[in-house]
Amino acid sequence: MPPTAPAVSPSRTGPEGSPGPELTVVTLTHWGRWLAAALSLTALAALVGSLARNDNLRWDIVGEYLFTDLVFDGLLTTVWLTVGAMALGLVLGVLLAVMRLSPNPVLFGLSGLFVWLFRGTPLLVQIIFWGYAGALYSQLTIGLPFTDVVFFQADTNALLTPVVAALLALALHEAAYASEIVRAGIQSVDTGQTEAAHSLGMRPALTMRRIVLPQAMRVIIPPMGNETINMLKMTALVSVISAHDLMSNIQAVYAQNYQVIPMLVVASLWYLALVTLLSVPQSWLERRYGRGVAGSAAPSVLQRVFRGARPRPSVHRADAPPTPTPDDATEESAR
Repeated sequence: MPPTAPAVSPSRTGPEGSPGPELTVVTLTHWGRWLAAALSLTALAALVGSLARNDNLRWDIVGEYLFTDLVFDGLLTTVWLTVGAMALGLVLGVLLAVMRLSPNPVLFGLSGLFVWLFRGTPLLVQIIFWGYAGALYSQLTIGLPFTDVVFFQADTNALLTPVVAALLALALHEAAYASEIVRAGIQSVDTGQTEAAHSLGMRPALTMRRIVLPQAMRVIIPPMGNETINMLKMTALVSVISAHDLMSNIQAVYAQNYQVIPMLVVASLWYLALVTLLSVPQSWLERRYGRGVAGSAAPSVLQRVFRGARPRPSVHRADAPPTPTPDDATEESAR
């Protein structure tokens, strides 16, 4: 039996069945992107060079105060306020979100009133209000209403120190926003999950804790991470009541040496460093709770810079053998 001629891939044949020209994949060059990148880098280099050569910036003063004890004391207070306010705000926010989803009209109304009040007033106003709460109530008293029974009584100014007032204002303000984020995450979970848990005999509280909230974390984590970063920066507002945070100590320094710009550069460098540190666990949590979801493994900024965000397209060599088609495989097995 004479040998059969090998089949030629239709993609590499001419109009009459003869072998056609080899095809080479050519990468398209986006000159506009390269031009925009070059202009951006040039503008950035010019800005950095201008700041580095500016004598009014006083880099010597920046280096002198960057690692002083006064700055570290303010950093400690800033970090403590951020962690405490986010912890209290998140716990209260989850409670408010559950109340807002409750069929009980009283719980729904109270949670809505809380969100309306603390989300509708500026944070700066709330900080000043709690800082000067002693002007409204000189004594804080806990007891039975409409009776003379008192369980606890203390001076308001002694109890609400500037740091405590700042923590209270930040936590209550954050709770209003956190409740809406948690509520959106809970509502993103399919109701069939809750119905299936109830059909297995799980109580509503257990269903919320074991079924709904773990799935809602994928939606909650990204905006909550942004809220944490915003909280770190919003702690600078507590300087109006002298809470001895980073910004308060920086203001105390430039009020004496009149070097406003260099001291603000010191504060900005530390805020940038803290925000960068907070971005690392946020990215890890997003990947952790986003497993199994398309697009959840998106590369970070550094990964996009150093190894690219998109996978490299596969380039077929011109001298590579053609990919066999189903017809070619059938013909080969017939041989």
